[in-house]
Amino acid sequence: MTAVTPAIDTDSLTAIDVHVHVEVDDNGHPSMGGKLMEASAAYFKAGHRTPTVDEIAQTYRERNMMAVVFTVDHQAATGHPPIGNEFVAQAAARHPDVLIPFASVDPARGRSAVDAAVRLVNEHGVRGFKFHPSLQGFNPTDRAVYPLYATIASLGVPAVFHTGQTGIGAGLDGGGGIRLGLSNPMLLDEVAADFPSLTIVMAHPSFPWQDEALAVATHKANVWIDLSGWAPKYFPPNLVRYAGTLLQDKVLFGSDFPLITPDRWIAEFDKLDIKPEVRPKILKDNAVRLLGLSK
Repeated sequence: MTAVTPAIDTDSLTAIDVHVHVEVDDNGHPSMGGKLMEASAAYFKAGHRTPTVDEIAQTYRERNMMAVVFTVDHQAATGHPPIGNEFVAQAAARHPDVLIPFASVDPARGRSAVDAAVRLVNEHGVRGFKFHPSLQGFNPTDRAVYPLYATIASLGVPAVFHTGQTGIGAGLDGGGGIRLGLSNPMLLDEVAADFPSLTIVMAHPSFPWQDEALAVATHKANVWIDLSGWAPKYFPPNLVRYAGTLLQDKVLFGSDFPLITPDRWIAEFDKLDIKPEVRPKILKDNAVRLLGLSK
């Protein structure tokens, strides 16, 4: 079964940001507990750390952009109750001109995560899923998660995985218990090989495994990269080179808003050594293909 995506007029858009976090629901419930939230805000020197969904929509509407929005369900690992996926989907439905809902299902939920994935796509219009192995505390190659991957593949929607270092827990004793090695992109090479019909997006420049991420993305046709989470002026030279050449059709604009604003990201991206004909692919066209949007 394949998710049906409503037609969206993308011709007039300036960009599609594929990586935007919903950090608070309409009742004020945050996506993370205090220490983790504070650590990530300090790491990124973020300003308004918890904009509402309506504020996110207004931010992107003013810039004539669309944004993929999601939260992360990490309750099993941290004990913090998640923002509901249904809330994210319903809130995004208030702004269909600018917001595209993704969901997050905790792999620790087992069969209920599989059932939730089906329901969220078929009943709530969710168009993809977000995983954060370090925050959720799971190894992507764990065979217990494979039924969830198989289901997402059958639904015809992409799966986004955090890769590399994370600002969540940064500076805390023991990093807040978060294990960076779970987000090594080489783990996703195994997943991509075992699920060739699953579209995988490796989120972020994958420090300290950038070359590994580039190798996986060039080798596996079903693996993409989004450029969120780092200000472009800090992108490793090899990432810029691959984004402008071998991977120009599989690299995506993502900001990691509210941690990095789309304004800052675009301003710094404009200064990178990338050919003019490649820039529209990264900013919008590749996302149109990935998400199955009409153009």
